[in-house]
Amino acid sequence: MIGRGIRHLSNMARLNDKVAIVTASTDGIGFAIAKRLAQEGAKVVVSSRNQKNVDEALSKLAKDGLSDRVVGTVCHVGKAEDRKRIFDEAVKLGGLDILISNAAVNPTIGPILECSEQVWDKIFEINVKAAFLLAKDAVPLFQKRGGGKIIFISSVGGHRPFPLLGPYSVSKTALLGLTKAIAGDVATDNITVNCIAPGVIETKFSNAITTEGPIREESLSLIPMKRFGKPDEVASVAAFLASSDANYITGETILVTGGMHARL
Repeated sequence: MIGRGIRHLSNMARLNDKVAIVTASTDGIGFAIAKRLAQEGAKVVVSSRNQKNVDEALSKLAKDGLSDRVVGTVCHVGKAEDRKRIFDEAVKLGGLDILISNAAVNPTIGPILECSEQVWDKIFEINVKAAFLLAKDAVPLFQKRGGGKIIFISSVGGHRPFPLLGPYSVSKTALLGLTKAIAGDVATDNITVNCIAPGVIETKFSNAITTEGPIREESLSLIPMKRFGKPDEVASVAAFLASSDANYITGETILVTGGMHARL
């Protein structure tokens, strides 16, 4: 029944004639979001730092019958020339209506005060500064279209920091504030800005948590639903926020955590 429901929603085509950019969208949550937006009618620019990943993602989407709705390009969100490239691709498709900022890094594990300045700067450059710059560049394109949607992908770690992932968690907290700050500035331009904070979702990024062992069991004990989330369960929320169904929602963060307790 759940599968049938998802297919039914995809057939609603809520995003017909919309153009979307999804960063870091060749795997995991980003790929699931790109696929869902395309299923709902959007034209989507997918991206990765690696051309091989882009090619593989486009191949998978083609097998799902979405080849006419997706294009791909290499994009390291920390590089200005790469950010320009993804916006150029969107303009070729007709403009820009939706920006999903999903790219993030976590190059360190350990107590937060043992994090080096270099690693701290890298995390905030990609996870926060690049998200800000993407939003900044998207707004003029939205204004040309009469409005738009910005969606930042944060994390439950932004509400309750993950042990040994302190810098990453703090960067995700920053996105919660960035969401509210930008939302207030662009509301009269018919631009909404929202945030999704996934819990523990089964992806390569979370393998250390979701694979068998004591960390897995401890993590599951914090989730009332007693299971980890699926990328599609984040993608459905992104599709809602990107659609006209969410036109009166802005400055908000939606937690997708299976009931995991989370508060600032």
